[in-house]
Amino acid sequence: MQSLEAIIREIPFFQGLQPQHLAAITGCASNVQLVPDTFLGRAGDPADGFWVVREGRVAVELFVPGRGAVIIETAVENEVVGFSWLLPPYQLHFDVRALTATRALAFDGRCLRGKCAADPTFGYEIVSRFSRVMVNRIRAMSLQLLDVYGDHPIESE
Repeated sequence: MQSLEAIIREIPFFQGLQPQHLAAITGCASNVQLVPDTFLGRAGDPADGFWVVREGRVAVELFVPGRGAVIIETAVENEVVGFSWLLPPYQLHFDVRALTATRALAFDGRCLRGKCAADPTFGYEIVSRFSRVMVNRIRAMSLQLLDVYGDHPIESE
């Protein structure tokens, strides 16, 4: 059986971290198992952390009036879900739901924020990595907005 640190070390998102930073991340991690349709969080809930999918599929969803839940992005093996834990007011902006039976690593955001504050080099490394997650989410959402509003001309006054 692999240690949690060995599992985390193999995840592409964490590759290249200094050993002490890898240990810091591991100290804030736990394994979780989710059944299909389990919500990891809903928009407006406190953003307590993030997840890395190990097996299964997790949807990032946005409720659109008249359409219901729209999947913005689907995370699969080794992909990161969640960045709201990093920025005040620490609230989820989207619903996060397991689409299938899912195994994931859950990371405690409060624990990580404390470690980032104590070690600015570590903090910079984490913010740099999560910036890429944010850019990918913005791109995915932009494509969804084109889909949602593409067939509906915008009325002007």
